[in-house]
Amino acid sequence: MRITSYGAAETVTGSKHLAEINGKRILFDCGMFQGSRKEAETRNREIPFDPAALDAVVLSHAHIDHCGCLPVLTKHGYKGPIFATPATRDLCSIMLLDSAHIQARDAEWLSKKNRSFVAPLYDDNDVYLTMRRFVSVPYELPIEVTAGVKVTFQDAGHVLGSAMAHVEFRENGSTKRFLFGGDLGRRNMPILRDPWVPEDVDLAMMESTYGNREHDPIEEMDHKLADVIKRTRARGGKIIIPSFALERAQEVVYALKRLESNGGLPQIPVFVDSPMTVNITEVFRLHTDCFDEQIRQFMSKEGDPFLLNNIKYIRRAEDSMKLNDLREPAIIIAASGMCEQGRILHHLRNNCSDERNTILIVGFQAKNTLGRRIVEREKEIKIFGVKRLLSAEVKVLNGFSAHAGRTELLQFGARFKDCAKNVLLVHGEEEALTALKTGLEAGEQSNVLIQKEGVSYEL
Repeated sequence: MRITSYGAAETVTGSKHLAEINGKRILFDCGMFQGSRKEAETRNREIPFDPAALDAVVLSHAHIDHCGCLPVLTKHGYKGPIFATPATRDLCSIMLLDSAHIQARDAEWLSKKNRSFVAPLYDDNDVYLTMRRFVSVPYELPIEVTAGVKVTFQDAGHVLGSAMAHVEFRENGSTKRFLFGGDLGRRNMPILRDPWVPEDVDLAMMESTYGNREHDPIEEMDHKLADVIKRTRARGGKIIIPSFALERAQEVVYALKRLESNGGLPQIPVFVDSPMTVNITEVFRLHTDCFDEQIRQFMSKEGDPFLLNNIKYIRRAEDSMKLNDLREPAIIIAASGMCEQGRILHHLRNNCSDERNTILIVGFQAKNTLGRRIVEREKEIKIFGVKRLLSAEVKVLNGFSAHAGRTELLQFGARFKDCAKNVLLVHGEEEALTALKTGLEAGEQSNVLIQKEGVSYEL
């Protein structure tokens, strides 16, 4: 077996990992690069291998940095199956169409501004053709993705439908096992089940996004959220929450629901301003089979966890624009999570310079994104090409993160100490990768490698 990473190696986005097993070629994830727009644009157009030569694609979950370039793959000749869990398949049908629409709008905007035209990576038809290739496979059901290679999806606990891929094959007369970890979730999160505990493997590939950082305790999330809301409301401001449409938005709304149910949420309107978030929330309602026992018990007493007394889910652009005229306190949740596109940009433009307001960051912000510049509290931020003062309070609540923190990653990686020939670290920035490698080696684990882009590892 040989595995080569063409994305999410010494960086966080663009997950693409090509495994060659007994002459078969299997791609794990095919995600978009995000961050510096010019560089990302170039890299997302280039597929550094022949898509037509692939035998199968195995998808860990529906975040755009893991699935966003699937239509590019099919557009360039891939005609094989794309294996994913049922929830991931349903989510991708929404995420990929939204991605195509955003690219079309960006191209139109550039044309109107008389700038050089940049054609979208793909359009709606490319997405439809891609969705035809999906094969839905439930958790814990082994399936042969290509001759001699069997994959079993196990719950990664990261986002709805997210999976680790446990791969089994025979090589040189013996059975080999490879674990593609995807993105690892956290234990005891409010909606999803805990991540699966891995068994013996010969090679493990694991993420390291938070390899150098811990999260705030999950138990403190509701209290800290309530504190931000009450403090901002008292000074007459709005709480602007950039949120990933998948998982994070639902977690925040569910946290608000818990506060409401126990009397901890003050009277304040909540607006979820994202058509994609509205659609994804409907997918959550379809896949309660992915929920853990905690939320099931809550639902039996309190009903729909994503419905509040004073919440409005917004689809139409006209209704979104009306929020610009709001003068009273409100909570506005909008995509995208890293503030790179979507309706959140309009809300940031209109509210970032008012010191009464709070920009509440509830997710990871990659380098070179507007979200990262907000977290670093730059005095001025550029939105739609215009610099604006960042006078609003910036508050980071990393307890909402869907990624495992440092301790959880160390515990996960330690399971491979006595069995795996190597642990390959991916999906992390340099500091996080180095810190996680050092931490694992401090536990007498000598088989940890930081995966390099384009460099093949052979088992």
